[in-house]
Amino acid sequence: MASLRNIASTRLASTADESHAASWRRLASPIVFHRWAGQALPWFAVLAGVLAVAGLWVGFGIAPTDHQQGEVYRIIFIHVPAAWMSMFIYLVAAMHAALGLIFNTRLSPLMARALAPTGALFTVIALWTGAAWGKPTWGTWWVWDARLTSELILLFLYLGYLGLVSAIDDPRRADRGGAILLLAGVVNVPVIYFSVQWWNTLHQGASVSLTAAPAMAHTMLAGMLLMVGACWAYSIAVALARVRCLIVERERLAGRR
Repeated sequence: MASLRNIASTRLASTADESHAASWRRLASPIVFHRWAGQALPWFAVLAGVLAVAGLWVGFGIAPTDHQQGEVYRIIFIHVPAAWMSMFIYLVAAMHAALGLIFNTRLSPLMARALAPTGALFTVIALWTGAAWGKPTWGTWWVWDARLTSELILLFLYLGYLGLVSAIDDPRRADRGGAILLLAGVVNVPVIYFSVQWWNTLHQGASVSLTAAPAMAHTMLAGMLLMVGACWAYSIAVALARVRCLIVERERLAGRR
């Protein structure tokens, strides 16, 4: 009797797991994802606002003044999250582009298109805040430093992708061409991240590492992590809003054919 109960419970658990997996697979359908994104978008938007307010309050109001750089270091609470997101979003967009290229999925190319403008925005913010930080720190707005140059190349990759997919009228051809460009540019991301270690650059090393204790006060770290969370939530909210528009456009275009 006990063995029968165990078999029955195992089958029920297996059925539940299959049902759960099937529900996630249904999100690959643009129509289903459009509905889900509309429900999730407000939550991420509110979360982004709350985290941004908290992060700015901690970073600019509570965190102590740095003993070396003074008040100018507070740019870190905007610069570092923007730089991280510029690289991370590119990798996620490239992953979606690869899925669309290999498996011919309908939603993946749209996700790549939805993410790219936000990634480009964060790249601009990272470059701009880096220049504002570099002027009082290095005495110049710009140097052809390895990290700065590779970050600028990242911006060109984003703009090149957006220009390419906009210039090609056939959506499938545009998706394939954009995917190839995104995948070719992935090699630039580790160059950005490891440039400080590989070359002798002006740019300072990482203040936060997975293998070492953070080289900053706890309140500084808390403010920066709150801003990172705000950037994550903002990126998801904006990508969901943008992909909903792209789904409608793609379905309307398919209906005309």
